[in-house]
Amino acid sequence: MAKRRKNGLYSEISDELSALMRTGWADTERHDLEPDEQAPYAARRRAALSARFPGERLVIPSGNLKARSNDDVYPFRPHTAYVHMTGDRARDGALVLEPRAEGGHDAYCFQLPRDSRDSNEFWIGYTAELWMGRRRSLAEAERVLGLPCRDVRTAVADLAAAGSAATPTRIVRGVDPALEAAVATDEERDLELEEALSELRLIKDAWEIGELRKAVDSTVRGFTDCVAELSRAVATSERWIEGTFFRRARVEGNSVGYGSICAAGEHATIMHWTDNDGPVRPGELLLLDAGVETHTLYTADVTRTLPVGGTFTDVQRTVYDAVYEAQEAGMAAVKPGAAYRDFHEAAQRSLAERLVAWGFIEGPADRAYELGLQRRFTMAGTGHMLGLDVHDCAEARNEEYVDGVLAPGMVLTVEPGLYFQPDDLTVPEEWRGIGVRIEDDILVTEDGHENLSAGLPRTSDEVEAWMARHAG
Repeated sequence: MAKRRKNGLYSEISDELSALMRTGWADTERHDLEPDEQAPYAARRRAALSARFPGERLVIPSGNLKARSNDDVYPFRPHTAYVHMTGDRARDGALVLEPRAEGGHDAYCFQLPRDSRDSNEFWIGYTAELWMGRRRSLAEAERVLGLPCRDVRTAVADLAAAGSAATPTRIVRGVDPALEAAVATDEERDLELEEALSELRLIKDAWEIGELRKAVDSTVRGFTDCVAELSRAVATSERWIEGTFFRRARVEGNSVGYGSICAAGEHATIMHWTDNDGPVRPGELLLLDAGVETHTLYTADVTRTLPVGGTFTDVQRTVYDAVYEAQEAGMAAVKPGAAYRDFHEAAQRSLAERLVAWGFIEGPADRAYELGLQRRFTMAGTGHMLGLDVHDCAEARNEEYVDGVLAPGMVLTVEPGLYFQPDDLTVPEEWRGIGVRIEDDILVTEDGHENLSAGLPRTSDEVEAWMARHAG
């Protein structure tokens, strides 16, 4: 039964109103829908997953709405593995792979069907269709997704009745409590399913790479928007930058792929600054880390550090150029067959050499790097996998990810940075409060790599020239 507001102004529904609401509605079933262009790619991903777990039932929920406050909910984003395996973005659904006796699996997508107009369910309650918008019918979903769709309201009972003794079952945990409670699974075995789902995203197919290109191209336009409105941020706050980029993300995509970091002045030394409520002052730097998420939920992740007044001071340029050199060293190490760690180590060694040369850490540089002394000023790793999640493939086994080897089709970020905290007495006063990061999205190719975000300038001179062209 639909949840009703405790303090609603209407306490009851008359029989006459109920009858009125059930009549006079047109048939809106769509018969003109074509399969989504992602459908054949999703089918191949399901086949790869099936091959890894023969004879086992696999359950991958999409997730449920989460209350933000009372009857207000957060914007819904389905679980990444569900999206990758189906191309679908519906809430309260699940992909179930049922093993066949002769091998392989039959795939079913359980979804919420349309609310029936023969009852009050379609208009009572804040999650009803008349409140939340029209859903696809099961027949429509089948045509778009290219796989059989069933009513998710029966899934819990069906799974519970099927049991898991004769058919071992795995589920992605922490996504849908009701589905999770309906199946008897082992936590360690479920973790193996999550690892496999992450690892299947390590190498992007051609369709995914196309979506990432769209995300990056929109992000480039968003950064240019921010430069054009930088003077208005000076008159207001970091929030103006955040809102400017968000507008581009919503116009051209689903949203931002993560909370935008619009960090001016000493806020740039805070790795994950997302309050974005500080002043934007000429003479200081603005570190902008943001990415557009496409309608299919693939995200870019790009960072540029910009002089608010249009030109770097001498100290700012010194720091910026050191980070640029480190990024160049890291990007040069991105190629098929290279160890994943190579780009990180190359960039970190470059930063260690600079910090030793400046006298901020004790050398020689090799010793400083081996001891990790540069981490006082650089803190984070130099990059990560990118895709449906901004930190994609996070549950993959170490031997397949950080201890693995780069291969064509992988997409990762290269993002070295230097951060001199405002209260760090080990560096000269004029260095304190400076934070610089440069981040690009890199596709591993057959013969090296491609910088997907090359549409944005990287050198200090290029940044200044770009800002001069676009400043409002």
